[in-house]
Amino acid sequence: MKRMRNRHHRSGGGGGASRGNNGQIPLNRNHVFESNGPDLRIRGTAQQLFEKYLQLGRDATGTGDRVQAEAYFQHAEHYFRMLNAMNQAAQAAQQERAERQRNYEQTRQERRERQEHEDEAAAPALASERRPSERRRRAEKRDEEAEQDSED
Repeated sequence: MKRMRNRHHRSGGGGGASRGNNGQIPLNRNHVFESNGPDLRIRGTAQQLFEKYLQLGRDATGTGDRVQAEAYFQHAEHYFRMLNAMNQAAQAAQQERAERQRNYEQTRQERRERQEHEDEAAAPALASERRPSERRRRAEKRDEEAEQDSED
């Protein structure tokens, strides 16, 4: 039987952040991870996993299990680092978008100024082109007035 793949299918059997994206951290803060912790499996976003492992570490510390607490805190630190990496990537993307926007606005302003300069340079030529037609109209008007005067 042929396996069907749809948009919900994950290649590689799901799993951690390094599968399917060349070991890079997904930039989407809503990305859901499957974490195989020291003794349990947890699903959630990096923020949720960080908070969960931190709480599990505190609980283990409260019960006196220092080894288990350290394992949870190490997992929490891993997701904390992922959150920082995501935040830095988002910040870099935002700066890049702002830079592109500034470049776009600057190019647009330069085009506008260039067009205004070209229009100003073309204005005397347009004015000289208009003069003969204005002269022609005035002459035609004079001719019409002269014809009306001669008819009266």
